[in-house]
Amino acid sequence: MPRAKPIVLAIVLALICTDAFGRETPIPRPNVVVILADDFGWADLACYGSKYHKTPNLDRMAEQGMRFTDAYAACPVCSPSRAALLTGKYPARLNLTDWLPGRPDRPDQKLLRPAINQELPAKETTLAAALKKAGYATGHIGKWHLGGKGSLPQDRGFDVNIGGDEAGSPRSYFAPYKNNKGVFIPGLERAPEGEYLTDRLTDEAVQFIDGNRDKPFFLYLAHYTVHIPLKAKKDLIAKYKQGRPGQQGNPIYAAMIESLDDGVGRILKKLDELKLSERTLVVFTSDNGGLCVAEGPNTPATINAPLREGKGYLYEGGIREPLIVRWPSAVKAGSACKTPVCGIDLFPTILDACGVKNEEPVDGVSLLPLLKGGELRREALYWHYPHYSNQSGKPGAAIRAGDYKLIEFFENGRRELYDLKKDVSESHNLFSEKAALAQTLSEKLTTWRKEVGAKEMKPNPSYVPNPQSKTGIVSLPARTAEVHGLQLRYEPLPHKNTLGFWTRGDDWASWEFTIDKPGTFAVEVLQGCGKGQGGSEVAIVVGERSLSFTVEDTGHFQNFKARTVGQIKLDKPGRYTLAVKAKKKAAAAVMDLRSVTLKPIDARN
Repeated sequence: MPRAKPIVLAIVLALICTDAFGRETPIPRPNVVVILADDFGWADLACYGSKYHKTPNLDRMAEQGMRFTDAYAACPVCSPSRAALLTGKYPARLNLTDWLPGRPDRPDQKLLRPAINQELPAKETTLAAALKKAGYATGHIGKWHLGGKGSLPQDRGFDVNIGGDEAGSPRSYFAPYKNNKGVFIPGLERAPEGEYLTDRLTDEAVQFIDGNRDKPFFLYLAHYTVHIPLKAKKDLIAKYKQGRPGQQGNPIYAAMIESLDDGVGRILKKLDELKLSERTLVVFTSDNGGLCVAEGPNTPATINAPLREGKGYLYEGGIREPLIVRWPSAVKAGSACKTPVCGIDLFPTILDACGVKNEEPVDGVSLLPLLKGGELRREALYWHYPHYSNQSGKPGAAIRAGDYKLIEFFENGRRELYDLKKDVSESHNLFSEKAALAQTLSEKLTTWRKEVGAKEMKPNPSYVPNPQSKTGIVSLPARTAEVHGLQLRYEPLPHKNTLGFWTRGDDWASWEFTIDKPGTFAVEVLQGCGKGQGGSEVAIVVGERSLSFTVEDTGHFQNFKARTVGQIKLDKPGRYTLAVKAKKKAAAAVMDLRSVTLKPIDARN
């Protein structure tokens, strides 16, 4: 697939105006401010549907500009999305497809990750470098996470770098801004004790704007917030009440968002005070979806509903982002755009808006037609993520063409197809119903991967699935299961952590596991079942061995009960596969299944 070239449409910037003395004067080039939040979910803003978070300044920004409903990050994790934003190229083309340095391979993974670039390649032209060449002052403030010494922001086109290095999370959210080894966030070595990082980065951004008011500038404010570890100001935390599981309701996270929103308000106010707002293009977005699983203290951070899952997943919750653009002289206030767009589009859009010619082809396309109320046609958007995420996301690739999205998982070739217009929650897999469309999208995805040089995964020769513990117990948690069929899926939310959506009797699950000490094992299931939904007959099969049980009504699908359902004898050490299949589905769903456990039985009993 040929790479798209940006469309030069900034006609208004090329016009010549006449002053009071009849002299021709070029219209000033616009300033650009890109505000990138970290791990900020699509549903975290009030203007995107949040009923819990307070975001008046970002909501006002949306009222004064354009809000994109179907905007995407280029990856479900941070570093690749940042590289894509700054270069206009897909992470796969950059061979930078995971957070840096990335999670090491482990024995519990079927596949090995490919080697990736450990920095933003020096050969790539960044937004900063292109705008600096055109006479812009360029400032980077905040998180970089695209390489260390020799690959820092000042090595990639930025005049100023405050806060950016190889670190992916803040060394401290409160001053002094250093870790337990005494290493400071660069540029923030001096700070009053107790100062909050988000506030300080906003201070630095305001100073950069003030100091460059008389010339065109590009400010890239990449906040560390709302990345873990979740830390916020106590007075703001106190304003929020703890919510219920499955809903947004994390007071610390909400307080972090409020500080971020306050900072956005201060930046917009400074532009107003300096009378720069009319000719300043301001962008707000995020690098991946909100963290919706347990990963450290005070997590999960958020819930991305109605989107499915979050950070680390190729489902909508992991890649769909808020995107707000304010540019009063060019963008109609209060407008909304439903066209699918991506972080790769910001590079050509900003250069187009600034009247700067792009020197090389990119994957993104200019969004100026959309910003000016027009249309944009594009065949598809693509994702390639050959990695296992820290949030239990599996390696795979995805394509969105029109309203349809296909996800392909690399471990077993499983494919899922969704109509996002009708099913934004990705609950109804259309793979069997629209097999021809699924095949067409799969072929497009394969062709694209070849065109961009996407790196493939290889089998892991050291793969040891679900090993037996020293006590002889084999634990088979829902997150390590392989699902078969259309609807059955792993639900990672902490209050669920289960195999759910078991609404088709033909769907089933399996686990591979490893036995070192053979013997006879009691089989225990941790199952839940809604009121009046019990009675399904289920078989557990290991090779030629099989046992059956009847699902119990536990009052709620997330009310789990441990049940010993029989015994299985395993005579030899080695690798086995355990399958759980419904022999009869009695009601709307078979059950929820959190785990299967094999417990050795003492031979003397």
